[in-house]
Amino acid sequence: MSTPAAIEPAAQPTAVPAPVVSLKGLLPYWIFAGVVLMLAIYFVGAEEGATSVFAGSSVHEFVHDARHLLGFPCH
Repeated sequence: MSTPAAIEPAAQPTAVPAPVVSLKGLLPYWIFAGVVLMLAIYFVGAEEGATSVFAGSSVHEFVHDARHLLGFPCH
């Protein structure tokens, strides 16, 4: 006859502290997000006519509905 194995007590959960992120550590991400947002606003709002970076109207047609949604006039 074999003896039953001893039942081990259940492990208690331990608290893990959340990492603290400083504002100085987030600065590069805020700068990157700002640059991306500025480019997006340029392409949606001003990529047309005299300020056009790309020839033709492909960018304008791609963001046409976004222009109207955000209130930029285009025609």
